[in-house]
Amino acid sequence: MADKAQLQEAIKTQGEVVRKLKSEKASKEQIDEEVAKLLQLKAQLGGDEGKHVFVLKTAKGTRDYNPKQMAIREKVFSIIISCFKRHGAETIDTPVFELKETLTGKYGEDSKLIYDLKDQGGELLSLRYDLTVPFARYLALNKITNIKRYHIAKVYRRDNPAMTRGRYREFYQCDFDIAGQYDAMIPDAECLKIVYEILNELDLGDFRIKVNDRRILDGMFAVCGVPDEKFRTICSTVDKLDKMAWEDVKKEMVNEKGLSEDVADRIGEYVSMQGGQDLAERLLQDPKLSQNKQAFAGLTDMKLLFSYLELFQVTDKVVFDLSLARGLDYYTGVIYEAILSQTIPASVSTPAEQNGADEAGVSVGSVAGGGRYDGLVGMFDPKGRKVPCVGVSIGIERIFSIMEQKAETSSEKVRTTETQVLVASAQKNLLEERLKLTSELWNAGIKAEVLYKKNPKLLSQLQHCEETGIPLVAILGEQELKDGVVKLRNVASREEVDVPRADLVDEIKKRTL
Repeated sequence: MADKAQLQEAIKTQGEVVRKLKSEKASKEQIDEEVAKLLQLKAQLGGDEGKHVFVLKTAKGTRDYNPKQMAIREKVFSIIISCFKRHGAETIDTPVFELKETLTGKYGEDSKLIYDLKDQGGELLSLRYDLTVPFARYLALNKITNIKRYHIAKVYRRDNPAMTRGRYREFYQCDFDIAGQYDAMIPDAECLKIVYEILNELDLGDFRIKVNDRRILDGMFAVCGVPDEKFRTICSTVDKLDKMAWEDVKKEMVNEKGLSEDVADRIGEYVSMQGGQDLAERLLQDPKLSQNKQAFAGLTDMKLLFSYLELFQVTDKVVFDLSLARGLDYYTGVIYEAILSQTIPASVSTPAEQNGADEAGVSVGSVAGGGRYDGLVGMFDPKGRKVPCVGVSIGIERIFSIMEQKAETSSEKVRTTETQVLVASAQKNLLEERLKLTSELWNAGIKAEVLYKKNPKLLSQLQHCEETGIPLVAILGEQELKDGVVKLRNVASREEVDVPRADLVDEIKKRTL
């Protein structure tokens, strides 16, 4: 009884915490967190007659998808997959969890976001953080030296989710990678062309693709006076420039990472530069940077990359941006990121996010990213054999957030089924005939439905079509059965025509395909 009394007291206290946060108009995330604690306490107490009360919610950073959301998602997947296939990619799959040591040390400061699974007395395992490291492990394990592949699957990160911006703890990634020894910058240019095609076809509004090169970054750090051992950690700080002002980034470099102000200021001069092929040419004349071997190689490749991008007709959206860093440790050459200018309306964002947003709404940010990682496969190969790789990952969840917003504001109805025709009857006692005709249509490859009632009213059958967007109704009656015809009704125009039963399949195909 004492335990029960303590729980009731804890529930009362937690209830007050929640009420206080609500009265203070705290952020939704903060309130949700405290409400979850309250629900867990109530679940421990149990309901009537000692019955356990379930906390009915999805785990933090995850979500369910209703049929309308899935229809939008399937459309996005189909556009992306058809682009990957157009470029000659094949697909693979890998396990959702990997050996912990496979993932360790590949993600820089983001390694703390890896989900480790509880030790069950066997192998130490972690949920995959991305699809790139499992791909490199797959190549090394199967001794594959060249492949052009795409992979669409869920990955997991112990991140602080911001649901309205499309940030989750469980989410899909769509990856396209080219592995193999090829001439410089040709596969890299194709990856950028793919990003360009997908974002254009999804019609998400204006976007730009930033490109840089890890060798240029490392050369820049070297000529600015950054100690070798601090390259990666300073790289992670520079990577925050898309979210933080230069002053804050500089403060982190100096106060937390121990750089001198002079060095930070020299980095600041470079990272403010943006351009195209012209910037690469200008930097090749830079007295300090051009003397650095790595930077020189990176800038020479950057110039070549832009010449190929011009042939692919994508330079209107691509910008060479020296502030782009991408924090992952495995990149060795060209890196890129696609940024949308689109914002999510403030009315659907959380209070916490609205505080950092302007009137227009919340910026979605990066929707695709990738780069060259020539050393990753060698890390797994017993003999250290390297397989050069370059790839891109499409940020499907953020794209999906925008597509969902567009569907909400559009007057166009999203269909969640692909049914072409409903088999209906205008009179009673025709269930057998309806089922017979439905079966004929299924066998002919027609997407058909029938209501699960013996004698449904014609009006309720027609209403079902209007609600679900079914374009046609095949109506059977005594007279139609005698005449060997089916009355085919167009739901939108209400026009009806008698079609011989033998011609019905062709008529439905003609009207719906």
